[in-house]
Amino acid sequence: MDFSLTEEQERIRGEVRRFAEAEILPHVKEWDEASRFPLEIIPKLAKMGLLGIIFPPEYGGAGLGHVEYVIALEELARVDGSVGLIVSSHTSLCTSHIYRFGTEEQRRRYVVPLAQGEKLGCWSLTEPEAGSDAGAMRSVAERSDGGWVVNGAKTFVTNGRYADVCVAMAVTRRSKGPQGISALIVEKGTPGFHAGRREDKLGMRASDTSELVFGGCRLPPESLIAPEGNGLVQSLRILDGGRLSLAAIALGMGRGAYEVALDYATRRRQFGRPISEFPANQFKLADMATELEAARLLVHRAAWRADRKLRFTQEASMAKLFASEVAVRVAGEAVQILGGYGFTRDFPAEKYYRDVKLCTIGEGTSEIQRLVIAQQLLAAAGARWRRRCPEGGEDDPGPRATGLEPDAERAPAV
Repeated sequence: MDFSLTEEQERIRGEVRRFAEAEILPHVKEWDEASRFPLEIIPKLAKMGLLGIIFPPEYGGAGLGHVEYVIALEELARVDGSVGLIVSSHTSLCTSHIYRFGTEEQRRRYVVPLAQGEKLGCWSLTEPEAGSDAGAMRSVAERSDGGWVVNGAKTFVTNGRYADVCVAMAVTRRSKGPQGISALIVEKGTPGFHAGRREDKLGMRASDTSELVFGGCRLPPESLIAPEGNGLVQSLRILDGGRLSLAAIALGMGRGAYEVALDYATRRRQFGRPISEFPANQFKLADMATELEAARLLVHRAAWRADRKLRFTQEASMAKLFASEVAVRVAGEAVQILGGYGFTRDFPAEKYYRDVKLCTIGEGTSEIQRLVIAQQLLAAAGARWRRRCPEGGEDDPGPRATGLEPDAERAPAV
């Protein structure tokens, strides 16, 4: 078991760190205070290969793995979580959905420019009345003249206002319930499709979060990511990658907050000595560093499984749950160590504190992650019991009663 990074992975970490500190750090406060989407950084991210890092070169990508991807996201989020979120939504959600489930024609038409950074992507599942309960979706796509007419609205769409390509879920067969949800590709500028209200957020303010409105939006038949009715199943698979990405972003912001606290504690003097010499602060720093390192191991394990094409639903949810909650605690302790200065915008601790809370909410709340993890554990327990007792019996211990099979697609969508 080798926990060290390869020479290539260390090189990537160093390059992304230098890029983030040179191209992002000088503008973080300005972007945050103005809630301004940093359009000017997109071509620079593309030039670095960060918008197509996990896709093969034949589709415009860098041909690297998920371990390299989470390393890059951590380094971006260490400086600004908003930029990490822009990259994550574009890569793990929109582009990955088309790459994994689209036809070869759809890959050539959309994945190549998305991976090269010529176009920006977004992904829309959540609706005003359908958050964790994706089955309550109201957006409808009806057949018309061989194509589709979409009506409805999506909310909390990252990159929504600025994206050139959107992967949207809509009901195509209401009678089939969740099995009647399909995925469709929508291009910016399509008549009947536009961005609505932009959310005014607590944190991640440089990341665009907008409503998307479909009002009689006509799409050609090739917009469907086939098969029809498989949109929710596809979304659950895509959300594994989205949760891994958000875990890496949480880890990066947690590390950024920790470094601010460590630096401040070694320089701030009270009672004639640095406050880092006080046991109360030493304990805080020790706990912060330990929990962040544990989170990193969970994130890298999930990424390792993803690179080996192994199922990583449970691992991604564990990484996202733990890393996000650790990062929130670490950011809170960073504010506490800085004291009054931690509550001001003169230091970045307060921004980490505002930004990182999203990580316990986006791509499924912490409560949903616990539910996903529990379902995976119970499904595995039921499978083990059935292997031991294939005929069943009166002493059935219960896991089979959940109705879950290993790898079953029964977890809530977000």
